[in-house]
Amino acid sequence: MPVVTLPDGSQRRFEHPVRVDEVAAGIGAGLAKAALAARVNGKLVDTSYVIDQDANLAIVTDRDADGLEIIRHSTAHLLAQAVKELFPEAQVTIGPVIEDGFYYDFAYRRAFTPEDLAAIEKRMAELAQADEKVTRRVMARDAAVEFFRDQGEIYKAEIIASIPEKEEISLYGQGNWVDLCRGPHVPSTGKLKAFKLTKVAGAYWRGDSRNEMLQRIYGTAWPDKKQLDAYLTRLEEAEKRDHRKIGKDLDLFHLQEEAPGAVFWHPKGWTVFQSLIQYMRERQRAAGYEEVNAPELMDASLWKQSGHLEKFGENMYLTRTPDERVYAIKPMNCPGHVQIFKHGLRSYRELPVRFAEFGKVHRYEPSGALHGLMRVRAFTQDDGHCFVTEEQITGECVAITQLILAIYRDFGFEEVTIKYADRPAKRVGDDAIWDRAEAALRAASAAAGIEYTLNKGEGAFYGPKLEFVLRDAIGRDWQCGTLQVDLNMPERLGAYYIDETSAKRTPVMLHRAMFGSLERFFAILLEHHAGKLPAWLSPVQAVVLSITDRQDAYVGKVMESLKNQGFRVESDLRNEKVGFKIREHTLKRVPYLLVAGDKEVAANLLAVRSRSGKDLGTMPVETFAERLRVELESRGRRSVEG
Repeated sequence: MPVVTLPDGSQRRFEHPVRVDEVAAGIGAGLAKAALAARVNGKLVDTSYVIDQDANLAIVTDRDADGLEIIRHSTAHLLAQAVKELFPEAQVTIGPVIEDGFYYDFAYRRAFTPEDLAAIEKRMAELAQADEKVTRRVMARDAAVEFFRDQGEIYKAEIIASIPEKEEISLYGQGNWVDLCRGPHVPSTGKLKAFKLTKVAGAYWRGDSRNEMLQRIYGTAWPDKKQLDAYLTRLEEAEKRDHRKIGKDLDLFHLQEEAPGAVFWHPKGWTVFQSLIQYMRERQRAAGYEEVNAPELMDASLWKQSGHLEKFGENMYLTRTPDERVYAIKPMNCPGHVQIFKHGLRSYRELPVRFAEFGKVHRYEPSGALHGLMRVRAFTQDDGHCFVTEEQITGECVAITQLILAIYRDFGFEEVTIKYADRPAKRVGDDAIWDRAEAALRAASAAAGIEYTLNKGEGAFYGPKLEFVLRDAIGRDWQCGTLQVDLNMPERLGAYYIDETSAKRTPVMLHRAMFGSLERFFAILLEHHAGKLPAWLSPVQAVVLSITDRQDAYVGKVMESLKNQGFRVESDLRNEKVGFKIREHTLKRVPYLLVAGDKEVAANLLAVRSRSGKDLGTMPVETFAERLRVELESRGRRSVEG
C-alpha cells in the first residue's frame, strides 16, 4: 500500500503498486495529458514507472527544465528513427541533448544534403503525428550487444560492450525502431510538437581524431511552435551579429591557418582592444591594484609544484631547450604572481596585496573547438590576485563583486546571474582545506547579498569560485568573470607573511578576472552591440564629410581640431555624393557623421548625424566636442544624441 507524497505536501494512498501516469490521471485529466515524466524520490523516471512503496512524487511537464530536456532527448531519438527509415544503411551512434537542442551522429556512405535534411524533418513530423507509444525494456548487456550486432549497428554494440558487465541496459522503442538509452523519454511521439533540424557537421567517433569521421545532424526542439519560432528568430539575429563577420566588415582583426587560435589585430581592432585595457587599468588602479608582469616562459618544475602540470598538463605548451631543461608557456598567471609576492618579506600590515596583470596566456584547444575570438589558444586575461588573511576574505570578496558588477553595467550588461561552483573531482588539497574555502566564499556571497545557483563540481582545481554570467541583447548567456578562493596554491608555492606575533602565516589567494579573456569579451561586445560599439569604445568616433571639394580645407581644419583634443576622427574627401558617403560610414557603425557644406563652412558649423540616422542639428565644432567629451567620460551613459 504505497503512500505517494506530492510537492504540495498532500498524500495519496493506493491499495497496490501504481504507475506514475495513473497517479497523474487521479489528480486531473489536464495533468495526465501534460505529463512527460516524473521525479520519484528525486530520480527522473518515465510516466510508466511503477511506484511500489512510499515515495515523493513530482510530475514533470514541458514547463519544467527537466521536461524541456526530455523533449529534446526524445526528439533526438525521433531524428534517428527517421534517418533509419529513410536511409536503412546508415548506422546510429549517440544522440545527446545540448544547449538549446540536440544532435545525433550517423555513419553513412555519403554526405547528407540539405534536401536529405528536409526529407528527414518531414518524416519526423509524420512520426510525431502518428503518436507512437514509447516503451522501455531492460536487457542483459551481452544480449544487448548481440541484439544490435544482429541489426548491423556496430557502433551501438561497441558502446554497450564498454559498459560494465553487471550494469542494467535499458532500451527504448517507438514503432519498429529501438535505441539504447538510460531515459527517461516522453510517453509517446505525439508529445514532440515543435522541432527543426539546423545543420550537418563532421564529428569523429568518440571525439577522437584517430577514429573515423561521422556526420552530426543538429536540431532544436521546444514545447510549442511559438517558442520554436522565437528561438529561430534569435538564431537569425545571432548570425547577423556574428563577431567574425563584423570583424571583417569593420576591418578589426583576422585569423589564419598559420597561427591557429591566435589573432592578427588590425589597427582599428587594436584600438578597441587597448581601450578595453585602458578602461580596466583605470578601474583597477582606483580599487587599489598594482599592475605587474610575469614571464610567459617558466621552468616546468614551477608548474609541477603549483599543481598545474598534473591537473592541466594536456592543455599546456611545453618546450625542451638544448640544455635539456623543460619550460612551459604559461596557461595562467597565478604562479607568477605568487613569485612576485614572495620576493621580499611581507608583513600582515601590507595585506591585502592586490596584483593585476594583462597577461598573455596560451592553452591548447582542439582544432574543432576553435571559434573566432570566442575560443582561441592565445589570449589576454585581465587577471588579478589578492593576497589576504582569512579574516579579510569576506570584505575583499564583497569589494571584488561590487567592482565586477559595476564594470559590466558600464558595458551595457544589466542582467548578470551568478553561479557558485564547488570542488571538482580533479583537484589539489585535502577536504578540510576545501571545507574552509567553500565556507569562506559562501559567507562572502551572503555578505555581498548575492543570490546564486549551484554549478556543482565545476570549481577550479585549487578552489571554489563564483562565475558571473552576462545576458546579451538577444538573450544569450556568456560566462565571463570569476572570483575564486584559494587556500592551496600559496601553500604549495611557499608563500607566507609575518603575522602580528612574528609567526609565518600562509596567505589566502583570491583569483579574480572581470573580462576573463579580453579576446572573448571583445567578441561578446561586438555581438551584444551588433558592431555599434558605444562611442568611447569605437575605433572611429566621428567622420567629417565634405559635400564638394570646396569644403576640403574646412574639413581638414575640423579634423585637426578634434584629433588634437584626443578624439578618434577620420575625414572623407572623396568625390562621391554625400548620401553615398553617409550610407557607407553608417554601415561601418561610426557613431557620428559630421557633414560640411557651403552653408556650414560660411557659418563655421557642422551638420551632425548619428549612425541611427537621427539629425542632431547644426552646431559649432566646439559644442560637438564638448558634448562628445561628456559622453566619453560617462562611458556612454549619456550620448550626444541625447
